Formats: sequence, structure tokens, C-alpha cells
Amino acid sequence: MITIFASSFVIALSGAMMPGTLLTVAISESSKRGVLAGPLLILGHGILEVILLAALFMGMAPLFKEEWFFIFISIAGGSILLWMAAGMFRSLPFLTLSLEPGDEKSGNIILTGILMSAANPYFIIWWATIGLGYILQSSEYGLAGILSFFSGHILADLTWYTIISTAVGKGRSFFSDKIYRGIIGCCAGFLILFSVYLFFGVIRYLRI
Repeated sequence: MITIFASSFVIALSGAMMPGTLLTVAISESSKRGVLAGPLLILGHGILEVILLAALFMGMAPLFKEEWFFIFISIAGGSILLWMAAGMFRSLPFLTLSLEPGDEKSGNIILTGILMSAANPYFIIWWATIGLGYILQSSEYGLAGILSFFSGHILADLTWYTIISTAVGKGRSFFSDKIYRGIIGCCAGFLILFSVYLFFGVIRYLRI
């Protein structure tokens, strides 16, 4: 059980530390909401992972590997990312770090965690391939093995994103509004780049 937990933690941590859409949104939200942004995003992320885990056990892994499914998720995900980026760009002129208590809370950040995870087709593919293989190995030890795998996996995400949100949230007092807007603008730009990457992936598949 300890080996399953530790290996799952290390593998998940290495993935969580890589730049991606969820990390970009975590930086953006932490600058507005503070330390809780990261854990709440991971709560949404974890809810989607539990749903995917249940779907895999119901025999839906082959569906997740289908080309048309990848195309559908890429188009939907790219559209969501563009929508979020557009909203971030529109808000730039009005953004400020001089927040009154409660002003920073707007929108459902848990839902954002779900949407940002679902918007990345590679997240789903990982679960349908690497994740499924790890689940099957862990299942040899019954429910305890699966729980060890998942707890290590989600704890790695929670640890890293708590560190990120703490660093950004606590550092708000050191940022000027100009720097803050620059960070949010860069985050929005990254979301646009990733959405374009997803759309190009669809074009490549359709040409094949």
C-alpha cells in the first residue's frame, strides 16, 4: 500500500508541476481569491477524476481512446479556453489588487476546476491509458489498493496547488496593479495559445 501511494504521489506531482491550463487559472484565481484558490480548484479537479474513475470501471476506456472523442473534447475544450481568455482580457482595465473583503469572490471556482480539467483532452487520455493501467495494478490489492493510488494522486495535486496559491495569494501585497494585470494578461494569452494548439490537433486528425 505504501509503495502504491508513494509511486502514485511522485507520478502525479511530476505532472502537476508541468505548466498547463489548470496551473494558469490557479495563478490567476489565487491573485484574486488568495490561498484557498488552489485547493478549491483541485476539489473540482478531483470530482472530475472520481467521475472518470467510475466511467473507466464501467468499461468506457475504449471510448476515451476513440479519435472522434478526442476531436470532440478538443473542440469543446478549446472553445471553453477561448471564452475564459476573452473574459480575462475584457476585465484587464478594471482589475485591481486593492480588494475589500468579499470582493475577490466571484464565480464558482470548483466548477472552474472541473471545466479546466475537462477542457484538456490529454487529461482524459492520461486516465484512459496510464491511469487505467495503474488502477488495474492497484486493484490487485482490492479497494485498499485503489484508494492508496487515488489518495496519493490527489494529494500530490493538492500539495502543489496549495503551494502555488499560497505563494501567489500571500504575495498580493508585493504586486502593483500594473504587474497584476500583466500576469493575468499572460495567463489569458497562454489559454489562447493552448486552445489554438487543440484546434490544430483537430485539423491534423481530420487531414489524416
